[in-house]
Amino acid sequence: MDNTRSLSSISSTSSLLFTRTNEFYKIQNRVKFKSPRALSIRATSSDSVVTLLDYGAGNVRSVRNAIRHLGFGIKDVQTPEDILNANRLIFPGVGAFAAAMDVLNKTGMAEALCAYIEKDRPFLGICLGLQLLFQSSEENGPGVVGRFDSSNGFRVPQIGWNALQITKDSEILDDVGDHHVYFVHSYRAMPSDDNKEWVSSTCNYGDNFIASVRRGNVHAVQFHPEKSGDVGLSVLRRFLHPKTNIPKVIACLDVRANDKGDLVVTKGDQYDVREHTKENEVRNLGKPVELARQYYKEGADEISFLNITGFRDFPLGDLPMLQVLRLTSENVFVPLTVGGGIRDFTDANGRHYSSLEVASEYFRSGADKISIGSDAVYAAEDYLKTGVKTGKSSLEQISRVYGNQAVVVSIDPRRVYITHPNDVEFKAVRVTDLGPNGEEYAWYQCTVGILCFIVTFLFVHTATQSDKAVNGGREGRPIGAYELAKAVEDLGAGEILLNCIDCDGQGKGFDMDLIKLISDAVSIPVIASSGAGAVEHFSDVFRKTNASAALAAGIFHRKEVPIQSVKEHLYKEGIEVRI
Repeated sequence: MDNTRSLSSISSTSSLLFTRTNEFYKIQNRVKFKSPRALSIRATSSDSVVTLLDYGAGNVRSVRNAIRHLGFGIKDVQTPEDILNANRLIFPGVGAFAAAMDVLNKTGMAEALCAYIEKDRPFLGICLGLQLLFQSSEENGPGVVGRFDSSNGFRVPQIGWNALQITKDSEILDDVGDHHVYFVHSYRAMPSDDNKEWVSSTCNYGDNFIASVRRGNVHAVQFHPEKSGDVGLSVLRRFLHPKTNIPKVIACLDVRANDKGDLVVTKGDQYDVREHTKENEVRNLGKPVELARQYYKEGADEISFLNITGFRDFPLGDLPMLQVLRLTSENVFVPLTVGGGIRDFTDANGRHYSSLEVASEYFRSGADKISIGSDAVYAAEDYLKTGVKTGKSSLEQISRVYGNQAVVVSIDPRRVYITHPNDVEFKAVRVTDLGPNGEEYAWYQCTVGILCFIVTFLFVHTATQSDKAVNGGREGRPIGAYELAKAVEDLGAGEILLNCIDCDGQGKGFDMDLIKLISDAVSIPVIASSGAGAVEHFSDVFRKTNASAALAAGIFHRKEVPIQSVKEHLYKEGIEVRI
């Protein structure tokens, strides 16, 4: 709809901002209120109900009719809590910008809306619902909304149909490129180099303007899908019926230098990667590039490299691992994740590198995602103590620039049995397998590595027995897996790789108690890891928990269970997989 006032003249105390930092964004409100992290978001609405934020300005009857036509019921927002509890939220946003913001601020809806969107919950903004995600004034920042230029002969407002030009995958815009949709507006947001990463379509009306944006589960369109015929209904349908993420089978390759300095794939038994022989050599299960290609051909949905070699403390000098990524990405066309050594460091020459620079080097070499372990634990501990997001941790820096979908947090807990859940301050669960003294409960203590390495000439490292990653080689931290998972989600993690020291290398199945605890606690995907020994273990974890993926290493490396056998078993069990 037409905005009746110039956005640059609106008071800054009533402006909802869409502030970009490099390639990511955050939502913030200029009025003073409690930090959105203090608000609890819990999706409790039925899958057949969509929450509608109708703040009372303009006619949204057509939106309601379209939603009902597609088979969904409607829950109207009455309180800020209704926003926080929404399963899906649609904000039609008709009317004037200033009036809309006044209502949202006075009712407390703006704060709740900020918190909801920051959590990457399913959101669809329509017309003004898109504009409210941008900065309000024409003179500051990349997220600029301004009035159409009528001096070139174009009538303002634009009222009518215009063709969408798709610029990136948006899911809700599948198959609608070049189709016409209906617009009615005087103001528009302009594409730029700063916001190109989240612009999903544009239109031309005198000049190119943003027709839609997408980041994760947050969508917004400038046009009116409820007035755009079958094309518009298809956009709404895809938002209301999103594609189901099918379970993924991930092959993990632990990569390190052996005693000769060669990069090999190894696998630990409860994190011990050395053979129990007189020579005590590093367990060698193959070459990383060759194995990655093999697993890709066998049907792995993703490949995960964990760089556990000695020179992980010198990531930018880690030329062999970067070369592994470059060579792998030439022939492997599924997502590649790499972890190990992604942290701030200072090299031997005194030059300081930020974790962001380190991650960028991995991304440029072919990684799609990076995995952070110990650094994320320390960041979460600080966050839980202070309640403050400093923005300085590797997790926060990388997710801010590359998006949370590019950041995986690897959690390495071990079971600590207790008699009663109140015996500790951390979240405890009743366990399926009792403890050694019959304990019925356990909490999962997070650990960080305390490995030691010897550095030699040209970053070729000779490892000693001191680098055994066994229980004694990991330090227990005063934080539970549940608390860590919740914290890193708040800090910007887009995925959790959930390991278990107790199950690692045992082949007896995943720790279902742990995986259920964490996958139920967070809204981001959880990858189940540690313990797979048979195809049935994969179907069990997908049926009994909310895990989005299952990862294995040793059983694939030793050819005990081929990836194709896992896929075929899941298919026969009625679990949808990519064949």
